[in-house]
Amino acid sequence: MIHNFNAGPSILPKSVLQQASEAIINFNNSGLSILEIGHRTPLFESVMDEAISLVKELMQLDDDHEVLFLHGGATVQFMQVPMNLLDQNETASYADTGVWSSKAIKEAKLFGKVEVVCSSKESNFNFIPKDFAVPNQSAYFHITTNNTIFGTQWQQIPSVSMPLIADMSSDILSRKLDFNSFDLIFAGAQKNMGAAGATLVVVNKQILGKIKRAIPAIMDYRNHIQSKSMLNTPPVFAVYVSMLTLRWLKENGGVEAMEQLNNEKASLLYNAIDNSKIFKGTVVKEDRSKMNVCFVMDDAEQEKKFLEFSKQNNIYGIKGHRSVGGFRASLYNALPLSSVKYLVEKMEEFEKGL
Repeated sequence: MIHNFNAGPSILPKSVLQQASEAIINFNNSGLSILEIGHRTPLFESVMDEAISLVKELMQLDDDHEVLFLHGGATVQFMQVPMNLLDQNETASYADTGVWSSKAIKEAKLFGKVEVVCSSKESNFNFIPKDFAVPNQSAYFHITTNNTIFGTQWQQIPSVSMPLIADMSSDILSRKLDFNSFDLIFAGAQKNMGAAGATLVVVNKQILGKIKRAIPAIMDYRNHIQSKSMLNTPPVFAVYVSMLTLRWLKENGGVEAMEQLNNEKASLLYNAIDNSKIFKGTVVKEDRSKMNVCFVMDDAEQEKKFLEFSKQNNIYGIKGHRSVGGFRASLYNALPLSSVKYLVEKMEEFEKGL
């Protein structure tokens, strides 16, 4: 058995893989592959409708929040958000808590002014800032709820008086939140809710249409809302896999059940790290991510040996990002608890063998 801890693209439920593979040959007994059906046919429209409906149900969204499935990954949203929400003479506020928030800040500066109201850069992003104030005149406040590379997560979501924007690419639907308190959420699907290629956007339509800038048609959220994510050809297969994953999530208890499971997985692994004499965590404890567990060893040679030991024992994807080094185990929704137990057993076995 393979134990897949990849940070993204990441593990998918086995039932989703089975259904998706069957649909490649014969989608819904149509005789056509999901890869070759028209996106404006009832066959695919039903897929998009169900995917949107499932997001609304799982997030318990109100009528003001619209759900979109778009191209381009979260990286395009670094540009699309300020293009739609930030006038040239306005200022947007950002929290700088990792690589992806830093990239979002860079893109936003192309469209208006940016104020970085808090940052953990000086500590290599190993904590979430606590004491900061967001100027009331800000056009919006942008946070990255979970930092995949550095292993930090906002455990308390800030309450602010302006629109709250969140990049949830690596913890979307992994825990209960008041999703209606966010005015715009975006997330690449490839970590917690599908395959690479689709991007989820949840946007409060009341914040749109208030800037003076002319927006290219394909970049205007309002056009995507009006066309129900069919403004151009959507990423058909990626949306289908997301729909299957959302179905699986609902069938397995929804967001509340995922949160309980993810807490158990994270607690098990962090306890093993804290009780180890050779492994140590890299993040301030109160800010540890439940999705991406980062840890290191003092001896670089031993790190190489543990990576090889892991590979020999069918543990994949735990090599840490170069910005942190060491190891990173991603505990996304589809990762079973048994895989975390197995990793902990092998960590203990490796340590005993030294």
